[in-house]
Amino acid sequence: MIFGGSNAIWSKCQHKVRYREACAAETAVPSFLSWLESLITYDQRDHPSNVARPGCYPLIIDPIVRKKRLTRVLMNSGSGLNILYIDTLDAMRIPRSELHPVGSPFHEVIPGAQAYPLEQIDLPITFDSRTNFRSEVLTFEVVDFLGSYHAILGRPCYARFMAIPNYTYLKLKMPGPNGIITMSSAFLHAFTCDREHYELATAVVNSSELPRLRESSVPVAPDCNQPTSSSAFHLLEETKVVEIDPTNPTKTVWVGTQLSAK
Repeated sequence: MIFGGSNAIWSKCQHKVRYREACAAETAVPSFLSWLESLITYDQRDHPSNVARPGCYPLIIDPIVRKKRLTRVLMNSGSGLNILYIDTLDAMRIPRSELHPVGSPFHEVIPGAQAYPLEQIDLPITFDSRTNFRSEVLTFEVVDFLGSYHAILGRPCYARFMAIPNYTYLKLKMPGPNGIITMSSAFLHAFTCDREHYELATAVVNSSELPRLRESSVPVAPDCNQPTSSSAFHLLEETKVVEIDPTNPTKTVWVGTQLSAK
């Protein structure tokens, strides 16, 4: 789960507003969202010739962001925001002057740390098939740390496009002006991306980056709720280091303080 960002609840006032919205009574005249006239279904016609380990691999698609097709975009229904890596932004030759400030961190990219985006950017994204396409403008959190994907699309994207994923077939469907748009991912491509993501995550955990962050914990500026350092991550105080191999003190792992050393 990736949560937080500018849409998160950071104050009691915001909590009250969200609570009232969730408890709002039904209106006499319902107001329906767009694109509800299209029925989205999955059947045998969507079944690939071979389904390798159903539900094991991520859903990777290749939408067009602005004028560039990105071939490694992760559809993550557990993410509460959309993420764009700074390397992707630079490769797309989008000037950083188009970024606008943001001051809200998000969590669970690395356990025990909260990530601070550089800034935000609004970009048009297009899902297309041979005879059908649809475009919407999404807000991305631009981050300055390594990732094995070009971008991550979360629940805001699902909701904007009224998209329905199928993680068994590795397909994504959404309503379009000329019928249902279907985006799909090859199992080999998904396997390759998943393997590279695993290797990157393992390298981050085994590196000395987290201990360095713990030793040089950066104070948070009280006026802007952001770290005074350019580091992308800021460790939380609810974590501790535990040795996993008594014969090798260098092998450690970060866990929550509520967990025992066992």
